[in-house]
Formats: sequence, C-alpha cells, structure tokens
Amino acid sequence: MNFTISSPANAVIGRYNLTLQVTSGNKIFTRFLGQFVLLFNPWCPGDDVYVANENERQEYVLNENGIIFVGNARYIEARGWYYGQFQDHLLNICLTMLDLSLYYRQSPAIDVSRRGDPKYVGRVISSMINGNDNDNGVLLGKWQGSFHSHENPSRWDGSVVILQKWRQDNYRPVQYGQCWVFAGVMCTVLRCLGIPTRLVSNFNSAHDVDRNLSIDKYYDSSGKSLNIGKDSTWDYHVWNESWFLRPDLGAAYNGWQVLDATPQEQSK
Repeated sequence: MNFTISSPANAVIGRYNLTLQVTSGNKIFTRFLGQFVLLFNPWCPGDDVYVANENERQEYVLNENGIIFVGNARYIEARGWYYGQFQDHLLNICLTMLDLSLYYRQSPAIDVSRRGDPKYVGRVISSMINGNDNDNGVLLGKWQGSFHSHENPSRWDGSVVILQKWRQDNYRPVQYGQCWVFAGVMCTVLRCLGIPTRLVSNFNSAHDVDRNLSIDKYYDSSGKSLNIGKDSTWDYHVWNESWFLRPDLGAAYNGWQVLDATPQEQSK
C-alpha cells in the first residue's frame, strides 16, 4: 500500500513523531516509523507565509548570503553576511530557541498550540534574539566602551558562528551584538523556520521614547546642551521584515511585517 500524508496549511511547526497503527479484529499493531520536522511553507498557497513569486522565494527563503547596508547617509557601506540557515544543527538550534522562550516556560501548551501562526512565532523569535529579558536570548547588545574581553560587533560576518557559540555556551547570551547583528541572526532563524525574511537599513534614525513624534533636545540659557532627554539619534538602524498574512488586521495589511530584535525598550 502507498500512503500520502498531507498536513493542514496552518499546522503547528516543530518536531513530530510518526507512528503507524493497524487494527485487525481485536488486535492492534503499532510501529514507530520515525520523526519529521514541519515548517512554514512559502510554496503552499494555503499557508500564511505563501509567496507567489519564485524569484522572491529563492531570495527571501533559500538564499544563505546577503548584504547589510550600514554607515551613514553620506557614506553607505555594504557588508557581506552569511545567514547559513541550512547548515548542520541550525534547525535544531532554532527549534530549541522556541522552547527556551519565556512564552513556552510560562505556558507550554498554549505556546506550542500557537506555533502555526507566523505572527506569534515572529514575536517569540524577536524576543529571543536578544538576551535582555533573562530568557537565555542569543545576543547581548553593547554600543560603547571597550570590547577587548569579548567580540567586537563589527567583526561578525555571519549568523552560524553566533548561534553555534550560543549553543556551545549552554544558551548563555553571546557578547556582543548591535542592530545589524541582531537583524542578521533573526533573518537566519526565521528563514530556517520557513518564514520569508529580509533586512531593512534606515539612515538618520531616531528613537522617540516618549512617543510625542519628535526628537527632543534641551539646552540651558547659554546654549549648552543638557543631557536630560531620553530620545536618541544615530547614523543608521537595521531591522527585519517578514512576509505573511494579517487576518487579525485585514487584507490591506498583508505583506511585509516589521520585526525588530534590537533591544531598545523592555519587551511586553
């Protein structure tokens, strides 16, 4: 006999056990056939991450190499980055990342039941790429001071060595990362899980902490700058976009969704 097994397009991703059970009269025969891993499928029209264009699937899912644009608006530098999402053990590392999250530890059953939703998985991964929430995250951020005792963020050129070091160090955050490193590693993990993902660089960036839609700077009566504002500005910032449907918001919001793993404020 030949059997064809099809999973629902919204099935939960992760590791599965496959068992064959045959009933004959009052007897039941069971045989364990093995394990398989189910991922999001950008080739499946029923999947929320479906991408119709094959060239875009090749670029945003299958391409293991990319370019990250950094620098400033007047001097933009292109850095090569090796995502390596199909390298040995990377899939196991990415699946373990889901099981180490605070979401899973707080409620394993609810967390696993939501892993068929790319919105939810994207939120979990964006939290786990940084180590700011005491959740065994992948990277610690550092933007100033000395890097002599650990890796200078500018020396990273790919995600694989970072994720392997994270696993080898018993899932302690790797030191150190900055925005393009967080984005590069997050792209690797999401592509590995089957979610189409790309990097976006923005120049002359700012972080509006108090949400008044302006960047506030303060000066005294003599024109001296006062270091009392919490808003910040920098030359550039890098984040991710992932492609999936948004049934929670409506069809007008389907497409590229912004995800940012750089820790700027406490996660909620």
